[in-house]
Amino acid sequence: MGRGKIEIKRIENSSNRQVTYSKRRNGIIKKAKEITVLCDAKVSLIIYASSGKMVEYCSPSATLTEILDKYHGQSGKRLWDAKHENLSNEVDRVKKDNDSMQVELRHLKGEDITSLNHRELMALEEALENGLASIRDKQSKFVEMVRDNGKTLEEENKRLTYELHEQEMKIEENARELENGYHQRMGNYDNQQIPFSFRVQPIQPNLQERM
Repeated sequence: MGRGKIEIKRIENSSNRQVTYSKRRNGIIKKAKEITVLCDAKVSLIIYASSGKMVEYCSPSATLTEILDKYHGQSGKRLWDAKHENLSNEVDRVKKDNDSMQVELRHLKGEDITSLNHRELMALEEALENGLASIRDKQSKFVEMVRDNGKTLEEENKRLTYELHEQEMKIEENARELENGYHQRMGNYDNQQIPFSFRVQPIQPNLQERM
């Protein structure tokens, strides 16, 4: 008994829809690989899931650009609109600017200058002199900043040293005051008179013992 025919419509259950997508996506990619090997065909496949994730496959013997160029040539349809065309032109311009900057950078390093004429060499020399002057100015400002910071640290060190000296002087003064007060109290104690005196009684003989 054969399988029943499945009605082709959107699967409402999200879990079942994801499972079906995964199985059929893998099946399509498998078929694309098989037809590439069996029939020497050039296949390019791009799949976007509902989540936005992209899966692609392209035959090893071709690139996506080559396939698109063939499609453009045979169908006469352009997949690039004006916006993408402008973007492509902008990318080309940036690449050219980058190449030009790479050449200028090599010239500034003294490389590949044999092909430059006298005027170009003079312009290069002027650019180097301007750059050197800018570097020296930056270096001078940096040295001045370091010097100013050194002066600030020196002044701060002097201030802290002075405060420390003042604190030490106060501690010594307090110590002297305590010592003087101690000696003064001890002197007063020594000068005090004893309020009573002891009278020594002579020892009397015991007359009864003699008898």
